[in-house]
Amino acid sequence: MSTEPAHRPPTIDATAAARWARLAPEPASPWLHEEVGRRMEDRLQWIKAKPRHWADWAPLRGGLEAHALVARRYRDAASFVIEPEAALVPPTGKALAAPWWSARRWQGSQPSFDAPPEEGVDLLWANMALHMASDPETLIGEWHRRVATDGFLMFSCFGPDTLMELRAMHRRFGWPPASHEFTDMHDWGDMLVGAGFAEPVMDMERIVLTWPNADAALAELRALGRNLHPGRFPALRGKTWRSALADALPELAPAEDGSGQIALTFEIIYGHAFKPAPRVAVSIESAVSLREMREMLQRSRQGL
Repeated sequence: MSTEPAHRPPTIDATAAARWARLAPEPASPWLHEEVGRRMEDRLQWIKAKPRHWADWAPLRGGLEAHALVARRYRDAASFVIEPEAALVPPTGKALAAPWWSARRWQGSQPSFDAPPEEGVDLLWANMALHMASDPETLIGEWHRRVATDGFLMFSCFGPDTLMELRAMHRRFGWPPASHEFTDMHDWGDMLVGAGFAEPVMDMERIVLTWPNADAALAELRALGRNLHPGRFPALRGKTWRSALADALPELAPAEDGSGQIALTFEIIYGHAFKPAPRVAVSIESAVSLREMREMLQRSRQGL
C-alpha cells in the first residue's frame, strides 16, 4: 500500500526533490528567481500592514537580492532566515553576512538564523520554492505554523504553462516528460484555505526567456531546477540525444522576432494570504494548542 499523501501532485519524485533541495545554487541565486523576487517585492506596496518581524524561507535559492529588497522596505523590522536544509545554512549565512564596511549594515537589520518568535512572524517570504516541493500541502501547513495571527504569507512559484515548448517537443519525439507538472494557481488557493489561511489573492504572468543557443538554454535550466517527474528518463542521456535536442530547440522553440534564438515560456504565480485568528470548532471535545489558547485569550482581553 502506498504511504504517499493522497493529495500530493502525482508527478513529483520525492527522493529527487529532496536531493535537489540539498544542492546549493552556483554561483548565486538564479537570475529568474531574483527577477521574480523583485516583482513580488513590488507588490508589497499594496499591503498596508507593517511587519514587526519577517522571515525569508530558503533565500539562497529564492534570491539574495530579493532578500535585500524586502529588508530595505522593512528596515525597522527584525528579520529571520529559515533554511530547512541544514547543509545550506553555512553558505546562506556567508552570502547574507555584510562586512563591517558595507552599507548593507545600515540599510536594514542583519538577518538572524535563530528560531523566529514562537508566536510566528508577521510576514513569511517564500520565493520560488513551492513548485519543487514533493508534498506542498505539508509545506504550506508549515508556513501557516510560522506565520503569526494577522500576519501574512507572500510566495511565488512556477505555473502549469512553464516550459510548454520544451514539454511539447518531448511529446512530439516520443521522449519521456521534460519536467514534472506544475500546479494551477486556483489549486494553490484551495490548499492555502485548507491549511488555515484566509483571503488568498493569486495572480500570474508569463515571462519568456531567450538564449542564443541550446547550450546556454540548458545551462540556465539546470540552475533553475530539475525534472522531478517519476517517469523521466531513468539513466544518463547520450550525445546523440543531446545533439537531437540542440538541433530541435531553435526550430520548435523559436523566438518571435525571427532572430534564430531559442525562447521558452515560464508561467509565474504570485500569491499572498493572511492568517486569521484561530477558531475552535464546536464539538463535544476539542483540541487546542497552547499557542492558539494564548492567542484567543489575548484577543478576548482586547475585545477582538
